[in-house]
Amino acid sequence: MTQNRNILELLAPAKNAEFGIEAVNHGADAVYIGGPAFGARANAGNPVADIERLTRHAHRFNARVLVALNTILKDEELEEARQLVWQVYEAGADALIVQDMGLLELDLPPIQLHASTQADTRTLEKARFLEDAGFSQIVLARELALEQIRNIAANTTATLEFFVHGALCVSYSGLCNISHAQTGRSANRGDCSQACRLPYSLADQNGRIIAADKHLLSIKDNDQSDNLLALIDAGISSFKIEGRLKDLSYVKNITAYYRQRLDEIIEGLPHQRRSSSGCSSFLFTPQPEKTFNRGSTDYFLNERKADIGAFESPKFVGEKIGQVIRLGRSSFDINSELALHNGDGIAWFDDGNTLVGLRINVAEATASGYRLSPTLSDGKLPAGLRMGTTIYRNHDQEFERLLEKKSARRHIPVRLRFVETPDGFALHMTDDEGVSAVAELPHAREAAQNPEQALASLRENLGKLGTTIYSAEAIDLAIASAWFVPASALNALRRAAVEALDAARIAAYKRPEHRIPLEPPAPYPEDALSYLGNVFNAKARAFYQKHGVSVIEPAYECHQEKGDVSLMITKHCLRYSFNLCPKQVKGLRPDPMILINGNEKLTLRFDCKPCEMHVVGKLRKNRTIPLTIR
Repeated sequence: MTQNRNILELLAPAKNAEFGIEAVNHGADAVYIGGPAFGARANAGNPVADIERLTRHAHRFNARVLVALNTILKDEELEEARQLVWQVYEAGADALIVQDMGLLELDLPPIQLHASTQADTRTLEKARFLEDAGFSQIVLARELALEQIRNIAANTTATLEFFVHGALCVSYSGLCNISHAQTGRSANRGDCSQACRLPYSLADQNGRIIAADKHLLSIKDNDQSDNLLALIDAGISSFKIEGRLKDLSYVKNITAYYRQRLDEIIEGLPHQRRSSSGCSSFLFTPQPEKTFNRGSTDYFLNERKADIGAFESPKFVGEKIGQVIRLGRSSFDINSELALHNGDGIAWFDDGNTLVGLRINVAEATASGYRLSPTLSDGKLPAGLRMGTTIYRNHDQEFERLLEKKSARRHIPVRLRFVETPDGFALHMTDDEGVSAVAELPHAREAAQNPEQALASLRENLGKLGTTIYSAEAIDLAIASAWFVPASALNALRRAAVEALDAARIAAYKRPEHRIPLEPPAPYPEDALSYLGNVFNAKARAFYQKHGVSVIEPAYECHQEKGDVSLMITKHCLRYSFNLCPKQVKGLRPDPMILINGNEKLTLRFDCKPCEMHVVGKLRKNRTIPLTIR
């Protein structure tokens, strides 16, 4: 089954059904959402009824709903997971996003399978295996370069998905066990503690401090907006926005922004088209810099870059708005040329290089900028605010207010044709994909006294589609004469035609096909799996055995690895960040280094051939009872 890579999909996140509906309204061709359980985001579960409500809305625009069931599962959870898959399938879900291969050994409905980012697909061999095992869509690792993507696309047929915006996990997805090792909260089970966003000090093997109290594992946010055309050329056809835990303004703003960018590209590429129907109009100007971000990077897409870290803060610093030019007791002036508003959030770095934030109560324009009176607990400005301090805005109150309201409308262009019938009139409606419907109006034909006015009235009343999802692209009055038809009759005819077209579009919608796995089963690219294979249940073990894997270690969550192991494997290299890379400086060796956070010490080991850094450590002693795979 060859996928059509000329059909492009914008894939947006949905924390819940409301967010998903707004993502569709703001231009998403597909949305991904967690179900009631096992969705890799512990705080983003949704009842099946909400999944059904979202699919009803999405399918009106031929948009897809993908349900994330991408944690690794205990044996005793497999039956619940199986039942859940059936429930979301019956609710209309189009695809299932999967990490745990044990699910493929269950009695599942014919739902399309997508390989999660947690499946860690970095090689052509892994991508080929996944499509041979029954996956129709595969999200590639965010660390890949364009040429690697191009090679995978040239030698596979599955739809290839790539993250284009949002937070970046510093580790290869699916290979991070630091959260579980330190807190018992497993990232592979959807409960990451985000140890990568903590402050650390970096020391060499002799204990010399290289950097102190920096967020050394914190990465800037992904932004591939300038690389979309290159990604299309390389073979990516699904463009994924990260953020199932992000707020609604993020979903609206970022989805609208990428919708506009992709539409501009599609307009110049006649052989490409979007995967869903209709078009969105926006009541605001999308501005991604206004929404939570840690700075931007295109990561490794165009090879390694020096400045990918968000070492100063894992928080949203915001846009630079000016510097302090006057300090008062409870207010201060800045030389900003940007429009500031009451309610804006501002931030700056204090003397200890810690990000400090305040909410502005009153922003008053002055000759040189603005006088800002922030909300203060004790009536005094913070001591760390000084003359010359650079001020940032990380909450634009006016922009957020725009997004709190209705901020987009999505509509389907239709052509209307009003014709005569033996006993009256009929209205034909045809959408931009050729789906048609007709409604008839038995009515006596009576010549209008004012033909010009009658024809104008016909057009006006037939074209009143504002409360529907349709907009009239053309209205053809294919009648022999100007007839008088009461507005009430025309309104009823139009409503009947809209209902008929709604029904025709629903009937025409087809869920994506399920890919049949190869028989006999395709061999897995390796004959042995370490704890990094995340095999957590007997069905997963059976899956890999069926595909030729002879040595299968249990997942790290089974607590079999008691000594030092790689808790995180990442392309981010701190030796490179601090100009200590042997490839940069001749004579240097890739000796281990130490990350320090309080009493916690982690060893950094460097594998220079693939250009990877391993964060090495062990389970803390306060662990729960080990699990075993039966």
